[in-house]
Amino acid sequence: MRCREACGACCIAPSIVQGFHGMPDGKAAGEACVHLDTDMRCALFGDPRRPALCEAFMPEPAICGDTREQALSNLRRLEADSAPAGLRT
Repeated sequence: MRCREACGACCIAPSIVQGFHGMPDGKAAGEACVHLDTDMRCALFGDPRRPALCEAFMPEPAICGDTREQALSNLRRLEADSAPAGLRT
């Protein structure tokens, strides 16, 4: 599966706990990465400064669904389900 045009769900929904280029404190779940451009694409794609989490993420139908909204919903759910027990909502 290829990334959906103008989606950016994977640059918004997950948290990144380790700092990275442009976001030294990481990012919270639901916060857009500073490298998400106006076309909803990663400006660090292919750049060695891109976070390992992002580099490892591969789009797949079960996660990305049929729409951007489904992708955001699925990724939010995964983020919540994988949070430490004391932080789950």
